[in-house]
Amino acid sequence: MQQLTKQISLIERIDQLVRLHATGTPEELATRLNISRAKLYRVIDVMKALEAPIVYDISRQSFMYEDEVRFKCGFYVKSLRENEAISINGGTIVMSSTIAFLFYHHRISC
Repeated sequence: MQQLTKQISLIERIDQLVRLHATGTPEELATRLNISRAKLYRVIDVMKALEAPIVYDISRQSFMYEDEVRFKCGFYVKSLRENEAISINGGTIVMSSTIAFLFYHHRISC
């Protein structure tokens, strides 16, 4: 269980740094997070499996999101109606039996 919470915390930290455009190179990010470069890429692979639109921009030398997203992990309350799913427009929810992981897209309309 401790490994899961560490993994979630690491994803939350990477998400924050990506949104702030403050990751730097993979080596710099791994050093900042006190993990190996290989572990960094394993975590990024997990993020991609959860549908995070994360890419590395060579010109900026930083990881970025192709869309405006944010990682959210936690418990969600079922609606009042039995088995009614909570709808989040533009997002993806990956469910296990007790926890939901979500990268949700912010849609900005003019």
